[in-house]
Amino acid sequence: MHYYRHHIGDFLKDAGHLSNDQMAVYLRMLWKYYLDEKPLQDDCESIAFAMRSDEKTVNLIFRHFFVLHDDGWRHNRCDKEIADFHGKKQKASNSANARWSNANAMRTHTERNADEPFFDANHKPITNNQKNTSICPPAGEPAGEPEGESFPVCNHQAVISLYHQHLPTLRKVEVWNTARQGYLRQRWREVAADISQSRPATHEEILDWWAGFFQHINKSKFLTGNVNSKDGRAFLADLEWIIKPSNFAKIVEGKYHGT
Repeated sequence: MHYYRHHIGDFLKDAGHLSNDQMAVYLRMLWKYYLDEKPLQDDCESIAFAMRSDEKTVNLIFRHFFVLHDDGWRHNRCDKEIADFHGKKQKASNSANARWSNANAMRTHTERNADEPFFDANHKPITNNQKNTSICPPAGEPAGEPEGESFPVCNHQAVISLYHQHLPTLRKVEVWNTARQGYLRQRWREVAADISQSRPATHEEILDWWAGFFQHINKSKFLTGNVNSKDGRAFLADLEWIIKPSNFAKIVEGKYHGT
């Protein structure tokens, strides 16, 4: 876990009596617990060294806030937050997989021109008259949220990291310019709008959708450079090509995944 819910009132109620130094050590111990997602080892010397503190302070905090088990010092609140986090993550992942199954089952067999407007958040064809002009253009910042919409902010770095993680053989992203940022914001909002039809879209659910999307791409021999054309060359996609409107819609429909 790289973040957790910090209830200030509960924390001060339990730890408000600590000195500034003791509270800093306690917080460091909590951060390590959440980051490693496991109990702290029963070794005051090693923990004190890692916390940049002394064994006496670490032992005091252990005795007041932790419980010693066979696998180390456990913290009840941390264990609950970690369990809740993984429960929500699994639920979001199941939802993302279900959406991909539905999308694959509804693949269209009609071909469209690359310049033709493509699909809305439900992957239905839209015409020029239906096109949502409130979505940001390829370059520049969004002109503002459409009325009634409020989505999590596009996390460019997280999406790029998922792209590198699930598609390691494709071209690496080395430059993330304004045009590419604009394309990703568009696709991010389309995904958020799709999820929001049944419930408010969360940051985690949107990222789970992107993880599933890149896994979907990894199953395409064409997109991953495993199919040679007549001239003996293989096409290899990159993130900018993937998130352009025309290509994005075709990938979702499975048009690059064979018959």
